[in-house]
Amino acid sequence: MKKILFTDLDGTLLNNESKIFPEMKQALDDMIAAGNTLVLASGRPLNSILEVKENAGISYSGMYITANNGSLIYDCDAKKSIYEIRVSLDDVSKVWELAASMQVHIQTYTEDAIIVGKDDEETKFYRRKIHLPLIISDNPLKVLSVPPYKLLAIDLHDKNHLVQFADAIREMSGNRLSTIFSSDTYLEVFNSTAGKGRALQWLCDYLSIPVADSIASGDAENDLSMLKAAGLSVAMCNGSDILKEQADIITARSNHENGLSDIIYKYML
Repeated sequence: MKKILFTDLDGTLLNNESKIFPEMKQALDDMIAAGNTLVLASGRPLNSILEVKENAGISYSGMYITANNGSLIYDCDAKKSIYEIRVSLDDVSKVWELAASMQVHIQTYTEDAIIVGKDDEETKFYRRKIHLPLIISDNPLKVLSVPPYKLLAIDLHDKNHLVQFADAIREMSGNRLSTIFSSDTYLEVFNSTAGKGRALQWLCDYLSIPVADSIASGDAENDLSMLKAAGLSVAMCNGSDILKEQADIITARSNHENGLSDIIYKYML
């Protein structure tokens, strides 16, 4: 039975330099040659994932991407999105105002650029890995022509500050927005009807692949819904405790040691 692998990028498929070692690339090559399907499932914006894909030489027929925490599904062969869930412009404005009142760094995105209020420490930190153009604006609605897929709050020094911000967003939005950590410094904000888990279910249905034949691998809280939805869930040994508690399997090796390759060879070949 052919299988479909949904894998997170940072801390999972990629090494600590956001690249892919030859051993990991060989495992992907072998997996695809055996007729399996690869899905890159990340909180990153689409263009950033496409950059990683290009740099790593991951160019297989039949590949898909779920970007922005599952808010966008992209068909790599057709080079077009096939599924989109966005945050309303009204909620973007409200989250932006709330961030200003709580002195939290907040950013959102056009289709190909980052929108921030200022080029601060958090912006510089984020753009070390995410090489998108920068648009500085005190009001994102002056820039956005369509609603974005997500917002991102960043605090490099105090996770509790982001926890308080997440609580305030939930109080403000009710059940309209989800707030999930993709690392201790990044709080993802997106439409509550989206998520990596729902994207997995939707794509499996779209491709007529039983969810039971899906494998999901990740390392952070924003991967949790994907692991819960998958037929087989894999947490990286370098991942968060909450993920490891929920996973069917914990890798023996870390992302920087090609830990995911062990899973591919054992469960997909």
